[in-house]
Amino acid sequence: MNKRTRTAAVSLAAALALGTAGCAGGKDSADGRSRGTNPALVNQGKVVGGTPKRGGTLTVLSNQDFTHLDPARNWVMNDMDFGTRLLYRTLVTYRAAPGPAGGTLVPDLATDLGTPSHGARTWTFHLKKGVRYEDGTPVTAQDIKYNVERSFSPDLPGGADYAARYLAGAEGYQGPADGRHLASVKTPDDHTLVFELRKPFAEFPDVTVMPTFAPVPRARDNGPRYDNRPFSSGPYKIESYGRGKRLVLVRNPHWDPKTDPVRKAYPDRLVVEMGLKANQIDDRVIAGQGPDASAVPWSALRPESAAKVLPHADVRARLLAESTNCTDMVQMHTGRKPFTDVRVRKAVQYALDKESVLTASGGPAFNDLSTAYMPATLFGGKQPDTAKVPAGGDIAKAKQLLKEAGRPDGFSTEITVSSGDKGRAEAIQQSLAKAGIKVAINTVDPSAFYATIGDTKNRTDLVFTGWCPDYPSGSTFLPFVFDGRYIKEKGNSGNHSLFRDRPTMRRMDEIAAMTDARRADRAWRQLDGEILKKAPAVPVLVRRWPLVLGGNIAGAYGQTSFGGQLDYASVGLKDPAKSRT
Repeated sequence: MNKRTRTAAVSLAAALALGTAGCAGGKDSADGRSRGTNPALVNQGKVVGGTPKRGGTLTVLSNQDFTHLDPARNWVMNDMDFGTRLLYRTLVTYRAAPGPAGGTLVPDLATDLGTPSHGARTWTFHLKKGVRYEDGTPVTAQDIKYNVERSFSPDLPGGADYAARYLAGAEGYQGPADGRHLASVKTPDDHTLVFELRKPFAEFPDVTVMPTFAPVPRARDNGPRYDNRPFSSGPYKIESYGRGKRLVLVRNPHWDPKTDPVRKAYPDRLVVEMGLKANQIDDRVIAGQGPDASAVPWSALRPESAAKVLPHADVRARLLAESTNCTDMVQMHTGRKPFTDVRVRKAVQYALDKESVLTASGGPAFNDLSTAYMPATLFGGKQPDTAKVPAGGDIAKAKQLLKEAGRPDGFSTEITVSSGDKGRAEAIQQSLAKAGIKVAINTVDPSAFYATIGDTKNRTDLVFTGWCPDYPSGSTFLPFVFDGRYIKEKGNSGNHSLFRDRPTMRRMDEIAAMTDARRADRAWRQLDGEILKKAPAVPVLVRRWPLVLGGNIAGAYGQTSFGGQLDYASVGLKDPAKSRT
């Protein structure tokens, strides 16, 4: 899935301070932690604040609007967490638990994880009874089929495209607007869904955690405007939504917890305050005074704010910092000169000083350098280093490659980044300049970032973004980032290098056809290295998602399946009376 872009840059002094806090020798006088431990990980895999009490208002402080809340378009980590935990349910979901247990699939709308037949070409799901929308009408199998179909609509770009990749007869389908429907999604009755796939796919239940497999009643669909007011099948409904300003959720009176063992729905209300400055959010949650004691941040702690957190045990006790499990990359437009030349792409690979980007991201306490595309979890815990490029770069090698490509004096290009990644872009800019590659930086508001880089005709040569596996398999990473058959002119996701390499795509098909999961895992890992040799993108970092919580927050942990973001299924308040009404 697309990763959520981060906030703000970091000063060198703050970065060095954070690097020292994370890696320096000696005892940490604040908590007695031993030499070499990472103080950011004090709450890793833990629940912070104890068990919440029912009631009160949970406030979310944000510097941006949502990218999408329409379930047909929602494919960014944080938005998926918020949407599927609070507003709508999917066929299956992730268990609400910290640590690795949060990656366990459990039934949601469905009674189980699906039943395969015809060699895993057909999957059948039965829906629970008693699940209702916010107006009391029942959720039906036809509503889920309808949302799957509308996810194909050209006027609803940006969503997960698993349905397009796997459903039989999906080629050329443009959604239900003209009365056409997918014959490969059958609803023999109101509580049964049958999916017919174009090829065997044992991982299909993992796919149905996506918002694509949430229900949307046809009568409520109003096209792109549905983004402003999704109709709730979850524990909360939208009371008001002013784009870029404020979202207020209140309880859905027809949500029945007996049908939903995952969502706890502790608060009475959730208020998302948008348009705040990132530094103000950090300062407010760190101070945690008054109403802010019942607040949580939407975006990750800015690196330069770490010095206000890590040295202080009382604040550090309110810190979550789970890994995003996502790889940040510099992706190059492989269909546009000079990046059609692999030597130019490799020159970028060698010129890039990843250590400087690490520093600009807050140092080793909140980041790990990447030496492969897939994160370490898909390599059994440790990324390989097949390219053997020094972390600080190799300018001499980069210049040699540019000379061989007929560009001894380098060239000029442009990179697009989220405004929150400007500091990282400047580190990239400075390191590439040493090899003669002059990079202009184009910053975009986070809520518009994916639409901007997804416009393949009008985007820049370089983009800085990342990808996260939707579940622990290489099939949900490499094909989405490097399969050229699913590139879209508008709303393009994942493959921002526009990489169209036939041997790579042929090998992806061969691996997808393997029935031995272990053999397939080994093949995905090998393919990662083969693609790295062709250098369509440079893997840079795997970041953590640091969040400082208000002191009145309870039931909080970073959900590993949503990139370390707070799990909104379980969070609430210690004392609801202390929250604002």
